[in-house]
Amino acid sequence: MADPVAGRGEALVRVMAATVNSGDARIRGARFPRGFALPGRLALGVKGPRVAVLGIVFAGVVEALGADAAGAGRADGETTASGLAVGERVCGMAGARMGAHAELAAVSVSRLVRIPGGISFDDAAGVLFGGTTALHYLRDKAAVRAGEHVLVIGASGAVGTNAVQLAKHFGAQVTAMTSARNAGLVSALGADRVIDYRVDPIGSLADRGERFDVVFDTVGALNPKSGRSLLAEGGRLLLAVASLGEMITARGPVKTGTAPERAEDFATLLDLVGSGELRVVIDETLPLDRLAEAHARVDSGRKVGNLVLRPQEVAVGTERAA
Repeated sequence: MADPVAGRGEALVRVMAATVNSGDARIRGARFPRGFALPGRLALGVKGPRVAVLGIVFAGVVEALGADAAGAGRADGETTASGLAVGERVCGMAGARMGAHAELAAVSVSRLVRIPGGISFDDAAGVLFGGTTALHYLRDKAAVRAGEHVLVIGASGAVGTNAVQLAKHFGAQVTAMTSARNAGLVSALGADRVIDYRVDPIGSLADRGERFDVVFDTVGALNPKSGRSLLAEGGRLLLAVASLGEMITARGPVKTGTAPERAEDFATLLDLVGSGELRVVIDETLPLDRLAEAHARVDSGRKVGNLVLRPQEVAVGTERAA
């Protein structure tokens, strides 16, 4: 394909790392939550993805700047990527425009943040998809407080691995549900208790009277009724995967919706990675020509943390540049 060109207020980024996540696979396979099939196909493509190059999350190096991009920013002038220069290390999320699964991507400067020194391209890309979702739900929707008890369902995925760590960062006690093979990983991320969902299914927790201040279902295992049965008084149910009906009717303690892609949240997550408070879990790194294999891995449901694509070799000395 022809190289993309940076338009007004955009940067052309040479992609050094991108992720393949559940959102990418859902768009590729047109597998949307119940009720979203028709609007999803109309928005993204009836017979297949309308956008030729998929991929939302990326990290790389600024290759060129479009008109007004060097000083571009939001109306409030606070975007962390204003004043960008060619050669700077950046990361971000491309939104509905996509295009990150390629060597080059043209992205609005407002969607970019600089990568701090000491953080690799892989980690910068790897933290964004799961990290923004976990941060939005735990901080913004649930307002998790120190001492609260949080249940994370699907704790070994891209969202779950971040949710366990962020809940601990906010001072919560964390119970994590995952498979036995990932129990060690989830414990190492800070979970106070790990439950093998095959041995101790979700329903059994409610049956024996266990209750939580926050229940965060990252994989679509619960619905509002089954989730409410796990809530303590004043508890909040977070459904990262919800049907259209559940999203429309969500009230009170039930919280659903799509996490925003905000530059300030990217910067918050990168700060936590840089300080060592947030570990980016990477299942495997793959070259771009193994993209189909990466999608198949996501489809299998056995991905742990993130799958990272490397569209090109990372030059020595640039991976964790200051």
